[in-house]
Amino acid sequence: MNIRIFFTVLGLLSALCVWSQQTERRYLSGTGLGDGVTWQFYCSEGRNSGKWSKIEVPSQWELQGFGEYTYGRWYKKKGVKNPSMEEGIYRHTFRVPEDWRGKNIRLWFDGVMTDTDVIVNGVSAGETHRGGFYRFFYDITSLLKYGAANKLEVRVKKHSGNKSVNAAERKADWWLFGGIYRPVWLEAKPQTRIEHIAVDAKMDGEMRLYTELKGVKGKENLTAALHPLGGTDVCSEVRTWEVGHDSVFAHVWKNVEPWTPEKPRLYNLIVTLRNEEGKALHRTSVRVGFRTVDFRPRDGVYLNGTKLVMKGINRHSFHPDGGRTTNKELSIQDALLIKEMNMNAVRSHYPPDEHFLDACDSLGLLYIDELAGWQNAYDTVTGSKLVKEMIARDVNHPCIVLWSNGNEGGWNMATDKLFYRYDPQRRHVIHPWADFDELDTHHYPAYLTGVGRFTNGYKVFMPTEFMHGLYDQGHGAGLEDFWTRYTAHPLFAGGFLWAYSDEAVRRTDCNGILDSEDYNAPDGIVGPYREKEGSFYSVREIWSPIKIKPLQLTPSFNGRFLVENRYLFTNLKECSMRYRVLSYPSPLQSRAEGCTVDSGRVNLPALEPGETGYACIAAWENPEIREKFFSKGDVLELEAIGLDGKSVCTRTYPISFAKSYFEGQLASLKRTGKGCCVNETDSLITLCSDWVDISFRRNDATIYSVLRKKDNRIIPLKDGPLPVGMQMKLVSLSARMEQRGDAVLCVRYRGGADSVVWRLRPDGLLKMDAVLLNRASGGGGFDDAFTDNAILNFGFTFSYPESECTGMRWLGRGPYRVWKNRIPGTNYGIWQKDFNNTVTGESADKLVYPEFKGYHANLYWATIQGKQNAFTVYAATDGVFFRVFTPDEPRGRQDGIRTMPDFPAGDLSFLLDIPAIRSFKPISQHGPQSQPGTIRIKKGDEGLKLELAFDFL
Repeated sequence: MNIRIFFTVLGLLSALCVWSQQTERRYLSGTGLGDGVTWQFYCSEGRNSGKWSKIEVPSQWELQGFGEYTYGRWYKKKGVKNPSMEEGIYRHTFRVPEDWRGKNIRLWFDGVMTDTDVIVNGVSAGETHRGGFYRFFYDITSLLKYGAANKLEVRVKKHSGNKSVNAAERKADWWLFGGIYRPVWLEAKPQTRIEHIAVDAKMDGEMRLYTELKGVKGKENLTAALHPLGGTDVCSEVRTWEVGHDSVFAHVWKNVEPWTPEKPRLYNLIVTLRNEEGKALHRTSVRVGFRTVDFRPRDGVYLNGTKLVMKGINRHSFHPDGGRTTNKELSIQDALLIKEMNMNAVRSHYPPDEHFLDACDSLGLLYIDELAGWQNAYDTVTGSKLVKEMIARDVNHPCIVLWSNGNEGGWNMATDKLFYRYDPQRRHVIHPWADFDELDTHHYPAYLTGVGRFTNGYKVFMPTEFMHGLYDQGHGAGLEDFWTRYTAHPLFAGGFLWAYSDEAVRRTDCNGILDSEDYNAPDGIVGPYREKEGSFYSVREIWSPIKIKPLQLTPSFNGRFLVENRYLFTNLKECSMRYRVLSYPSPLQSRAEGCTVDSGRVNLPALEPGETGYACIAAWENPEIREKFFSKGDVLELEAIGLDGKSVCTRTYPISFAKSYFEGQLASLKRTGKGCCVNETDSLITLCSDWVDISFRRNDATIYSVLRKKDNRIIPLKDGPLPVGMQMKLVSLSARMEQRGDAVLCVRYRGGADSVVWRLRPDGLLKMDAVLLNRASGGGGFDDAFTDNAILNFGFTFSYPESECTGMRWLGRGPYRVWKNRIPGTNYGIWQKDFNNTVTGESADKLVYPEFKGYHANLYWATIQGKQNAFTVYAATDGVFFRVFTPDEPRGRQDGIRTMPDFPAGDLSFLLDIPAIRSFKPISQHGPQSQPGTIRIKKGDEGLKLELAFDFL
């Protein structure tokens, strides 16, 4: 084979000057959600059936008001024998230009659910296509009228005539739809043409080009030119081969940059077929990334010689207003949101829209491309066709690092070999949830998984589903434990959270409400309209590629702290970090908002991936900076910036501990009073000031009432403190006045609490100082059983009616609520949220996040807002969790089983420990941060203090 290589720019320009023989594409439909073309439509059953009407193409016909909605687990519903089984007929008239005569014309469908028959000008275009997630075509060259109108009829069966297709695709944990839901187009190519190309482009520039050519005589030439995508139009190298009888052509391109998820460098490969005289017969192009993927048994999955750890998520192609009809903009949005969580990989249960793969290629996400088969497989004949269709479309995407043949038993092993036949890169094939071919993908593992598996085994392991995100469970809750354990093992290749978005579809048959089919589909880390749940930020922090090691700021802080480089390919010298020192006022001050005391650059060390070293605040040597840091700052904020200039994580650290912060704020209080007094009756003891009167019951020392005197209004905080996670028995209570004018109520207990001292100051501030867990016997009388054996919640609780609350403003971690095993992702700051009753993942309309109700971490102060009954509470104890009301359980939960741990009695609680939330498995199978607390008290222990202050003015 004669080979000629051209290296001059002029040679390239002359080779590319004629583009008349490009592939031509004309859409008969729109391009996706929000861009449809109207066709004629007839539906056989259900809504708007039995008559001709109009429909937008592409679309799912249920979303257009036709047929019936069905969720894929219909077979689990009592009395349901079949899903909805409508058939649809589409008709459309189109023109073909006269100058297409003599070309090869194909009619392409990017996706139709589920069986498709095509008739052009009254003649069948070919056999029925079965399978709803795949691109397919009909050669209609001989059926067309050129320069004239043509009639197209497409007959679609929602329920396939092939039992294996229905088992693979339509008995599944997702919504079942019908219709032409992806674009339709005509494609014209010359008779002598490049039918298909598959590229194997290695990281070092070596490329093998696998071609399927049609109409060639053996004397043609094939020319390839390479352009950096987004760069200059001029290329420095062209490669030409004589075709002969060859179909595989090789070359080593010089000076190419490899593709990685951190630097997704892409090139446009332009391939031209020429005749003997050099005239262009046909030209096509494909985007390529140069990278080498290989799976090494008992070692790992490698990209460009680097062992991968995939931080992944499972994604459906879905939008509530379109079903599986999406668009390029949505794909880019999803890819960016996934990247924002510091993820680097995606998997789905079927081939996605190609524009999502394009987004993964260009933005840098690894992808596992899966043949559908939720828990049942296609038969061999059907499956073989669909494997070929999937790989023909997707083979050249550099983002794809693994193929998947079905899911959870939905594989036909007879088709495994076809992946290697059609893919010249021979990417590894997995069977998700199985320990198969040296890669263990076990789903929903326990923290201590199994004998001889995962961290106890000797195979590469990568759970393709874990941390199930049903409602508010999973995802970030408990992830840190699992991730720390797994990444410590050399055979760990990554994991994929379930799932990306709630699959709540807009029900056009139910006044447009959103429906997630009860507990089946509300398991996203974002809502159906991509509303961010709390786990979004937890995962973002846990999977941050720039990891700040545990840091506590004390007067010994010298401006340096440890950072770890958790990138796979990037040196930290390519990244940056900045800091801000923030001052946050409380309602005791006249200033309402926080301010920046100081800001600047953090010097990052030049660390290779996996290395740890010290970062340093650049200006720390300046004594003025150090003085402002400690004297004026309340919070240190550190923001890490990736090599693309985007923020990868923001972490905050308290400079002021709770007690010193509160005392500093209290010193600025201008309000005064003349003094306090104590009033006692048979049933009540009342501490009185000029501003408020606080009455306590004698029989249990709980608050009976709070009277604000300026408007003679009762503030409805009462019925506390009641013990949570412990027992306590009242021993005595006594009231007194102190010299400085304070009214004091001293309450002593046996059990978990030793004492609570209430102090009402003349300025109207009420302080509560409690001493807990300082006596091994609890003062006697409990047989040592004065705390719960397993501590879920521990502290005090009060009553306050939800109906009186309109919102909350607070200083502490926020803005999202937390669980014991999902605190990462929240940051110190002043936050505001209005009252809502959001049930995570369950709503008839758009979800409102953050949820209002639940636990809030590291309280400094909080104002419970109301129309007339607002008050503020301050914590002078570090690490207080503030529980605000009790979230509603989802109405659609399975069998009425609670999805959240039990909340304390009452409405507002101040706690030193809170429970974790489970993820698919019971808490006992989660990691250490999810486990209930334990209490051990030894003689001489000083105990714990819980110090609060209430301002009712």
